[in-house]
Amino acid sequence: MVPRISFSVFALGLAISLASCSTTHAAPPSPIPAAKVDMPLAPRSGKETAVFAGGCFWGTQSVFERVKGVIDTTAGYAGGSAKTATYDQVSSETTGHAESVEVVYDPSKITYGQLLLIFFSVAHDPTQLNRQGPDVGTSYRSAIFYINDEQKRIATDYIAQLDAAKAFPEPIVTEVTPLKGFYRAEDYHQDYALHNPGNPYIQVCDVPKIKALKQQFPELFVEYKGK
Repeated sequence: MVPRISFSVFALGLAISLASCSTTHAAPPSPIPAAKVDMPLAPRSGKETAVFAGGCFWGTQSVFERVKGVIDTTAGYAGGSAKTATYDQVSSETTGHAESVEVVYDPSKITYGQLLLIFFSVAHDPTQLNRQGPDVGTSYRSAIFYINDEQKRIATDYIAQLDAAKAFPEPIVTEVTPLKGFYRAEDYHQDYALHNPGNPYIQVCDVPKIKALKQQFPELFVEYKGK
């Protein structure tokens, strides 16, 4: 695992690690299609929750907090138990947790399928098994933690749709698994990319994701200045 909090390591090692971020996302040959199976926009405002894991939660959160219709995001852990939901323990790769982001959204403004489109398009590379760029281990795996049967159906159908269309050069390895619990990460992880824009990891690994979101989905992009 590459330490991301203290980057005062050997310059060469840092350069090699960060360079791998440039290959984190295996760009599809053309824009991926929207989900054929989805829920329609709700007739009135409300709140729904989705939980995604796609590598370092700094980057995943920095994407979803800039999506129109998203009300709130929280960096945290899912897949393991409450007693092991701390950064030090999760970093040991023995807890079953994945670094995840809880996304609270207004279903009258954005659908679950649209969130999945962003998740697969710009938030991470769904073809990398148990890693994203320089971050290696099961805590960086690609996963969708569904909250109900409808989310499970939409997610599994969408993955099958994308694989059948060969939307990516390699098969999608994203897990679709029930959410058993989501545990908020430590305060310093929340909105990390926003508060630490000069961090080399953020500059190389996460800023390109934000730019891709704005370029690919201008109608869904909103500036985010923090809570």
